[in-house]
Amino acid sequence: MTDERRPETPAEADGTTGLLTALGKMMKLLRERKGLTQKDFGQLVGYGPDAISAMERGVRTMRPEVLEKADELLDAGGLFLQAVPELREAMSRVRTRHPEWYRSYAALEAEAVELHFYANHAIPGLLQTKEYAFTVFRQRRPFLSEDIIEKRVADRLSRQQIFDGWPPPIVSYVLEEVVLDRPIGGLAILKGQLENLLRVSSLRNVEIQVMPTRREEHPNLDSAFNLLTPKAHGQVAYTEAQRYPRLITDSEEVRKIADRYGFMRALALSPAESRTLIEGKLKEL
Repeated sequence: MTDERRPETPAEADGTTGLLTALGKMMKLLRERKGLTQKDFGQLVGYGPDAISAMERGVRTMRPEVLEKADELLDAGGLFLQAVPELREAMSRVRTRHPEWYRSYAALEAEAVELHFYANHAIPGLLQTKEYAFTVFRQRRPFLSEDIIEKRVADRLSRQQIFDGWPPPIVSYVLEEVVLDRPIGGLAILKGQLENLLRVSSLRNVEIQVMPTRREEHPNLDSAFNLLTPKAHGQVAYTEAQRYPRLITDSEEVRKIADRYGFMRALALSPAESRTLIEGKLKEL
């Protein structure tokens, strides 16, 4: 992969990088003047220090509620409040990047308190590196235009902000071992992707388990699926096959999928064993 036009942040495709960078620098300056660490400030506004760091560097979309609280906490005198309407407009442009058929699921995912994923052919979107995601979209048939590829990658990266909220959602994955072996985009991209799996799996709220290829039992020789529990709502399931999405809300159907997922977690390697397996595959590259 040699194309150098991949977006550096979710905002670049919309031209809002300058806004996010400026807001982040101002917030950092005022925070430091107040003598607050990123951890201190994060506790006051409801986000972890990593999320605050990302917002200050402009690599994560600044949240309107953070700006509103920061205006008072950092004595900004209404400066941040003036930027909130423009920030909300920028976030609206990011949300419209989702294909229309995907928006209902994306809205539920963004507010979920629990997310569970089963993947059998590629690394799930929330775990993908920028390079891996770019390759996935670039290899899609029929071909996507370069503009659409950039927008889809930016959208996929923006969804990963779900890991930055506080309290964070409970997240688990069952990945087929073949997903770890398929060198999407080449060995260098695979290496970066496996390293990212180890990084994300170290988060307290995330568990990644690998289903060994040689396992003789398997309760789901069907498509990949997601299970998520939106805030104040019951669990739902989502499947997608050949670009035909299905959001499943029937409680009995969701229960059956959840049952299969539970059985798969029991058959898969433990999170610790899975980390060891991933580390071993990295050494072999």
